[in-house]
Amino acid sequence: MTKIYLASTSSRRISLLKNLGLKFEVLKPLWETRVYSDKPEEIAVLTALEKARSVQGNVEEGIIIAADTIVVSEDNEVLYKPKNENEAYRQLKKLSGKVHLVITGLAIKLVETQEEITDFEISKVKFKELTDDEIWCYIKTGEPLDKAGSYGIQGYASIFIEKIEGDYYNVVGLPLHKLYVMLSKIIKRPLKLFLNC
Repeated sequence: MTKIYLASTSSRRISLLKNLGLKFEVLKPLWETRVYSDKPEEIAVLTALEKARSVQGNVEEGIIIAADTIVVSEDNEVLYKPKNENEAYRQLKKLSGKVHLVITGLAIKLVETQEEITDFEISKVKFKELTDDEIWCYIKTGEPLDKAGSYGIQGYASIFIEKIEGDYYNVVGLPLHKLYVMLSKIIKRPLKLFLNC
């Protein structure tokens, strides 16, 4: 059986993979530096790749999966995890009533051969017009403070979202279909990883 490693401590990504029955080990990525590019999708992909590379010294064989999710506002600003409540307010105010992009970069590394595959997924999300009271009530839950764009679609912020175009799981933080397609490129029968058949 191929050993699978997830280079992420994100509870959302861990939960998504566990729900599929995937057996994997969690490795904390050592990469914390931001990648800069004019192309948001390149930022997400390169950051995911560096996360995968940062843990490769800890394993001798198997497959490393890494991901990085960013939020891009209508005026093309990349919204990372907020540093504090005031920044969370600014980000949510910017997203209020508008459509934004959620981009997840994916990287898969085959340890034995050092082969690397990267790709990305983009979803569009439309927020309702938020009042200041709604924004601050949401911030006080603490949920926005560890998430890109200051919100989590699977949590309280779900009541603010009017529409999604694209992969819901991408907005959560791990586009499962794209991940499966990528695994198919380096494993003959990736279905065995999930359904054991």
